[in-house]
Amino acid sequence: QVQLVESGGGLVQAGDSLRLSCAASGRTLSDYRMGWFRQAPGKEREFVAAINWSVTNTYYADSVKGRFTISRDSAKNTVYLQMNSLKPEDTAVYYCAADRRYPAVVAGRPEEYDYWGQGTQVTVSS
Repeated sequence: QVQLVESGGGLVQAGDSLRLSCAASGRTLSDYRMGWFRQAPGKEREFVAAINWSVTNTYYADSVKGRFTISRDSAKNTVYLQMNSLKPEDTAVYYCAADRRYPAVVAGRPEEYDYWGQGTQVTVSS
């Protein structure tokens, strides 16, 4: 079983950048497809970005395409979410997720992931 811990959140101004990290323990992330989701107060959890195990395929929500980049470092057993040109509407708790059932395929629905981190808060002020 893999354990996931997110970090890197914080309070920034609109237009700033942040890089979120998702560090794994217990298993190597090389066997997993990974995703980032976010949840704002009063809203459902929504998909942000995904990457497959071999880094040959990535997938982004339209709302973040061109601003966010998902990547993974196998040596560090960590997945990243680089967030540029942040907007107030990006404010949310960000979660990383992992799944090893279909590692070659990117996935955008929460039910397609088995393991979740505890989340990290991102707040973007206008």
